[in-house]
Amino acid sequence: GILIGLSILFMHATMISATAVAVAVLAITGLHTSAEAFSPSLPPAIAATSCMTRPSAQTKLSATPETVVIGGGRIGSLISEGATLLGRADPVSTSIDADGEGPIFIATRNDVLEGIVDDCPASRRGDLVFLQNGYLDDFLERKGLLSNTQALLYLSVASMGAEPVDGITSVNPEGLTAATGVHARAFADRLASLGLKCNVVSAEEYRPAMFEKLIWIATYMLVGTAKDCKSVGQAGSDHAQLVKDVISELVSAVSAKEGIAFPSGAIERLAAYTDVVADFPCGVKEFEWRNKYFYDLGDGACPIHNGLLRECAEGGKLAFELP
Repeated sequence: GILIGLSILFMHATMISATAVAVAVLAITGLHTSAEAFSPSLPPAIAATSCMTRPSAQTKLSATPETVVIGGGRIGSLISEGATLLGRADPVSTSIDADGEGPIFIATRNDVLEGIVDDCPASRRGDLVFLQNGYLDDFLERKGLLSNTQALLYLSVASMGAEPVDGITSVNPEGLTAATGVHARAFADRLASLGLKCNVVSAEEYRPAMFEKLIWIATYMLVGTAKDCKSVGQAGSDHAQLVKDVISELVSAVSAKEGIAFPSGAIERLAAYTDVVADFPCGVKEFEWRNKYFYDLGDGACPIHNGLLRECAEGGKLAFELP
């Protein structure tokens, strides 16, 4: 009888221990069981310690990357899906989390960059991504942001909400849009979600590509304006030799000034891109960010380019005065 009693006690103790272990395991793994209905009271000190070791819903474990787009124009609106979009009325200083992380794409005109950079929390300026056309080096160096992410957009959007035209050409089927920097891949992925191509390149590869895009803008817009063309396509077709002469001149001038070796075929690449955006209107704009770079190199380096600028000025075709 004693042996039977001990056996029963042993089996009962074993069942209790097994149940306790099972509940403990399930509690650790976060699974819900009927044992949750039983909530034993803990001593105050133990209960307080238990609560402190469990992060509440308000506990910030780590910063969540957030994409911000500044500028609600054609490009900004295009890339803003799933991002925080800041328009003209949104103050940059209070709209961007100083403790956050993630890319901040600037899709605005060049003439508002100064204010945007100054208003951006200092801790987040390294996340600024510059999508502007033109020569930004002097500005970025002055702001200490020369190593920031930059992108060359070889695409066009005719109007708000219109389908974008990608810079895929017969010469460059991989597309001409390029990005470099810490957020280059994030930008490329964003374009890829829109069916647009973007090449992520090194800073060394980006530099000649940047100048080549600058040369395209400075050449086709200037020739088209000087010769009263309605579009870059007309400038390229009606004044093909002049366009070639200007491109060759500017490539040589930049190579001499910057020590840059351009990949061969610049004229063909830019002509092929012009065919893709043939209807884009001509106009010499944002002089200080575009043609001024070449104008400042002097007539010895850029005689054709500078001569066309003066021709436009004399004809009243410029909205600004030449220096």
